[in-house]
Amino acid sequence: MFKKIFLALFACITLAFASFSGTALAGDAASGAGVFNANCAACHAGGNNVVNAAKTLKIDALKANDKYSIEAIKYQVTNGYGAMPAFGGKLTAEQIEDVATYVLSQADSGW
Repeated sequence: MFKKIFLALFACITLAFASFSGTALAGDAASGAGVFNANCAACHAGGNNVVNAAKTLKIDALKANDKYSIEAIKYQVTNGYGAMPAFGGKLTAEQIEDVATYVLSQADSGW
């Protein structure tokens, strides 16, 4: 009986990790923090937005504006939109991946 419970618990934990790894962040959040501080923090410190207070980098705003994914954040950083400038010519693809990973991880943790 104990063995069956242990195996079931192990299977659940393994499935949880496998599910998380499917949505795992691809970039390096630690490196992304440096990119963010150097390029984004002037307008987005603490996940806020000094230009448009409704479009923060907080989880609710990202979800409401269809920006709650690495790909959506990468697109926004690369191409800009509205008052936000495009960083595609300034940052490498790796830096953009890293900063997107950082932003999403910070949003998930509540900034």
